[in-house]
Amino acid sequence: MTVPQLDVIGFGNAIVDVISRTEDGFLDRHGMRKGGMTLIDEERAEAVYGAMGPGVEISGGSAANSMVGIAALGGRAGFIGKVRNDELGGIFAHDIRAAGVAYATPAATTGPATARCLILVTPDGERTMNTYLGAAQDLSPADVDAAMVAGAKVTYLEGYLWDPPPAKEAFLKSAAIAHEAGRTVSLTLSDAFCVGRYRAEFLNLLRAGTVDLVFANEAELMSLYETDFDAALAQLRQEARHAVVTRSEKGALAVMGGEMVSVPAFPVAKVVDTTGAGDLFAAGYLHGFAKGMAAGECLALGALCASEIISHIGARPERSLKDYAGENGLSV
Repeated sequence: MTVPQLDVIGFGNAIVDVISRTEDGFLDRHGMRKGGMTLIDEERAEAVYGAMGPGVEISGGSAANSMVGIAALGGRAGFIGKVRNDELGGIFAHDIRAAGVAYATPAATTGPATARCLILVTPDGERTMNTYLGAAQDLSPADVDAAMVAGAKVTYLEGYLWDPPPAKEAFLKSAAIAHEAGRTVSLTLSDAFCVGRYRAEFLNLLRAGTVDLVFANEAELMSLYETDFDAALAQLRQEARHAVVTRSEKGALAVMGGEMVSVPAFPVAKVVDTTGAGDLFAAGYLHGFAKGMAAGECLALGALCASEIISHIGARPERSLKDYAGENGLSV
């Protein structure tokens, strides 16, 4: 086995986030489902963008956010995702590299524009996302850097990639390369409605051993098994080799080899914006896992990272997560 060059490599939609504060009435007027993620076309994206208030633009996407979190903890992270060679594509590439994440996926020279996610944050901190996938959905097996994947301890795959067929093929190719190199393959279920669209396929990924480590929140887990939380957790414990379930203010838990460990949520003075909370939790857990930490330590690190991200607007850390962990007695 070659020496891993990265701790974690993430595959996901390369998206520029546009984040703006709003009121519940805005969501109602525009027919948005609060707290969810809705895929929209370019025309709808332009209309919503025009109606939004002032916003902050920064490179985003679920797996990309997680990789930035790992870099902020001092880990070695890489990302594979597709942008177009346009202004937003340049913003994405610059931002993620500046955050310390290895990124070398060639930009598309033709086709749809770079993806963007229009995020509306209501006063309660809940985020509602409207996503135009654009060039991100053109990620294909040709974009998979086999050496990069084989050299990473963990390959982390974003459930949203299951929508476009070429990205799904890239997902499966990457998992095969990782396993051939003796690495760990991880998947985040991403969204309860995403699970609803591909429930049978996601279950097969677990049962067939394509995925070694799965991340889910309560809603995604219940959607996966179409039952209540306790019953869904019981089934997950039987089928998953290693799984992590986040439960917002109730903390999080991990199951592995029949064992279950849980931690409380890390305290935060005020929830400002939940955008990226799950992504940064995954960053903390994956960083700890790649470093060989016990599940309880990984959970604690994930909870700490999530607490930092929900204390301000945006899905990127505003301080060194490595220093923040040290201040709270957590090793990284």
